[in-house]
Amino acid sequence: MLPFFTTLVFGIIKFERVFLIMQLVTNAAREGCRRAVIDGSTNNEVTHYTQTFMQTSANVATAIRTVTVIVTPATGNTANPTSDLASSASRDLVHVKMPIGCNAVQLISAKYLSGKTLKGEASMRQE
Repeated sequence: MLPFFTTLVFGIIKFERVFLIMQLVTNAAREGCRRAVIDGSTNNEVTHYTQTFMQTSANVATAIRTVTVIVTPATGNTANPTSDLASSASRDLVHVKMPIGCNAVQLISAKYLSGKTLKGEASMRQE
């Protein structure tokens, strides 16, 4: 019975960590999106803010994270093909994505989670 309970306990710990990181990635994307919709924000500021949020909350190294900011123009606004926040207009939809590989956040490696990606996304309208 001891091997069964040991496996069960480690499985619970493993999935708890994954769910915790999933929530933190979503929160990081949401906070980055909040920062992005404020006038005067830049893509670099949002990326740095989101990466710092993950570093302080989950201790995930900056080098393994990518943050994508996508700006979709509102009806009547000019196109923004580069998704640059500095040239976005009021009512534009700002979407922030942040994927993190499970391998980067695992405390105990597991074959069934290797290669999987946790994704945080948030969308808000430009102020």
